[in-house]
Amino acid sequence: MQLQEILYSQGFGTRRVCAGLVQQGHVQVYPDADASTPLACTDAAAEFNAPGLRFRVQGAEWRYFAPAYVLLNKPAGTECSQKPSTYPSIYTLLPSPLRLRPQKGAVQGVQAVGRLDQDTTGMLLLTDDGKFIHKMSSPRHHVPKVYQVTVKHPLDARQVQRLLDGVVLDDDPKPVRAAACRALDEFHLELTLTEGKYHQVKRMLAAVSNRVEGLHRSQIGALTLPPDLAPGQWRWLDAADLQRIATVA
Repeated sequence: MQLQEILYSQGFGTRRVCAGLVQQGHVQVYPDADASTPLACTDAAAEFNAPGLRFRVQGAEWRYFAPAYVLLNKPAGTECSQKPSTYPSIYTLLPSPLRLRPQKGAVQGVQAVGRLDQDTTGMLLLTDDGKFIHKMSSPRHHVPKVYQVTVKHPLDARQVQRLLDGVVLDDDPKPVRAAACRALDEFHLELTLTEGKYHQVKRMLAAVSNRVEGLHRSQIGALTLPPDLAPGQWRWLDAADLQRIATVA
């Protein structure tokens, strides 16, 4: 693949802009996977084997991903929307190439796989793989998601059992059940869900006469949020991570 096409596919601008970055000496390419020093390349049409290619653009390190899979530790006070209404968008936490990766249709860049409320923190996946988004969002696939819940009122065994047995939400006569649920202490609950209804955790706790005071997603499938990934930080997901996400606990 030509270097300008590689840059274009990774969100560094139009083909003309990408060609200009190369011709102006802003791009260096690592000759092989083990190389420690990249080599300058000013030929926009130079051919490279794209998968796994490492390169620098204006001093920043990048690796070719097609498609891209990203994990973000979502901080509180952010919205999972390209056009937020009140709080800053989570997309401002990502570098511009991730936001500008070309896609078919009007939407550009990686998209959140589902949404977390503005006050909810923790594990959020983003990708430009539409099939992955559909698979992860569909309740038919039953991908477990684990939440750490802080509640307002003391928990009791009856509330935990009701969450396991199923509660009825106001817009759906079919009971919604937790796949797993355990009280960590009087005011903290670990809750596992396999579907993602609107405000589901908050509404489930309201249905058992309690109230969510804090909500944090710590795990999707068998992949847990890395302890060294601070709120607002992101990292690439590799094949092993994707396998853990697809593993049903």
